[in-house]
Amino acid sequence: MQLILIFIVIAGGMGLSVEAGLLGPLGGEVGDLWATFSVFGVGAALTFLLMLFFSPRNSPSFFAQPSWQLLGGVLGPIYVIILIVATPAIGIAMTMIGILAGQVFKSLIIDHFGLFGTPHREIDRKRIIALIFIIAALVMVAQG
Repeated sequence: MQLILIFIVIAGGMGLSVEAGLLGPLGGEVGDLWATFSVFGVGAALTFLLMLFFSPRNSPSFFAQPSWQLLGGVLGPIYVIILIVATPAIGIAMTMIGILAGQVFKSLIIDHFGLFGTPHREIDRKRIIALIFIIAALVMVAQG
């Protein structure tokens, strides 16, 4: 099961690269904020349809959840705007490796301290080495 999830996550990462490639030109044509709005509008419509047909009918109320859990709604558009602005300027590879470096760095901190209710996972030597390799990849792609 874990191997299947790893492949799904890799496919999701590939999808983000495609999204970055699509958003850069879209932002250039309609503007950064309109491109961001269109992505979230289409995503919201698709999510609504999926919820309509596949969501359990007895799930807890959205409004009963802690408000800090809604921060993803703020972070998502910021991420998309970064993709729209950065991708045309520095390329998809550089954008994605930079995002990956930031994700891994912050993920190590979240895991180490068990933030947001996640299980505690110590930062060990292997995780630090993995982060160093990602940073090295970022430097090598930047030097292109």
